[in-house]
Amino acid sequence: MSVEGVDLDDLKRRMQGALAVLKTEFAGLRTGRASASMMDPISVDAYGQSMPISQVATVSVPEPRMLAVQVWDKSMVAAVEKAIRESNLGLNPVVDGQLLRLPIPELNQERRQELIKVAHKYAESAKVAIRHVRRDGMDDAKKAEKDGEISQDDSRVASDEVQKLTDQMIGEVDAMLEKKEQEISQV
Repeated sequence: MSVEGVDLDDLKRRMQGALAVLKTEFAGLRTGRASASMMDPISVDAYGQSMPISQVATVSVPEPRMLAVQVWDKSMVAAVEKAIRESNLGLNPVVDGQLLRLPIPELNQERRQELIKVAHKYAESAKVAIRHVRRDGMDDAKKAEKDGEISQDDSRVASDEVQKLTDQMIGEVDAMLEKKEQEISQV
C-alpha cells in the first residue's frame, strides 16, 4: 500500500525488520528452560575472526535443563568454552573432550530482575529503530509536499498513516516484551 508521497510497504517492511531482531534477541534470553537458541548471540573467536557458535559447533538439548555443545574442531574447544563463560548467560560449561555440557541453573529472583532489565533494553532499542523509520516516512511526506508533488491534506493523511503503522508496531513490541517478562518471571 502506498499513500501519496510515502511508500508504506517499505516502511512496514523496515519496522518488521526491527521486530525480527527483537525476536532473535529475546530468544537468547534464558528463562530457566534449555533452548538451543540461547546460544545464538554467542560469538567465538575462531580462525582469526569472530563467528557465531553455530558455525563451529552443534548445539543440542539432551535434557530440559541441559545444553550440549559438540565442537567440531578439537583446537576450538577452549575458545568455545571461553565465549560461553564470557557471554553473561550465567552458564559454566563442563568440558568432556569435544563435548561441552551446560547445566542450566535455576534462576534466582535477582537474576530474573536482571534478565527483565535486559529485555526492556532490547525492547527500547527496537522502539527506537521503529521511530527512526517513522521519522523517515514523515520526512518523505514533508518533502513531497514541499516539492509540490502532493497537497497539504495528502501530506497530513500520509503522516497519519505512518503514525498508525508506528503505533501498531510499537504495540507489537510491548506485547512481545510483556510475554517475555511473564516467561522470565515464571518459577
